[in-house]
Amino acid sequence: MQMTFYFDLYVSEELEKKKEKVCRKLLENKAQPSIYVITLAQGRQNHLEFYSSLLLKQHIYEDTPLFVVGIANGYDDAVYMIEQIVTEIYEKTKGTDIRGYIEKRQKEYEEGRV
Repeated sequence: MQMTFYFDLYVSEELEKKKEKVCRKLLENKAQPSIYVITLAQGRQNHLEFYSSLLLKQHIYEDTPLFVVGIANGYDDAVYMIEQIVTEIYEKTKGTDIRGYIEKRQKEYEEGRV
């Protein structure tokens, strides 16, 4: 699986202490039934999508590049986290270009400007 993590990864409070372990298991495609990943949407017309980590074990995701913005502990937590992400970005930018904001910050980080 081709998975890249956002440098400022959003993480559920319950997962904060084991963030590295969860990310490693995601990269290794190991089963983590309660884990949901929040990603930039595959289509440019949308901003975010979220998936159960179990869904990502399907073969159709083997060659799918995913840019992970957040990891959540369960469905409800994933929905809440998306709300937090959108609210935070709107408060910072007064706009709704979630994808653009995240991509810009990631690029700045990779260039050493963050």
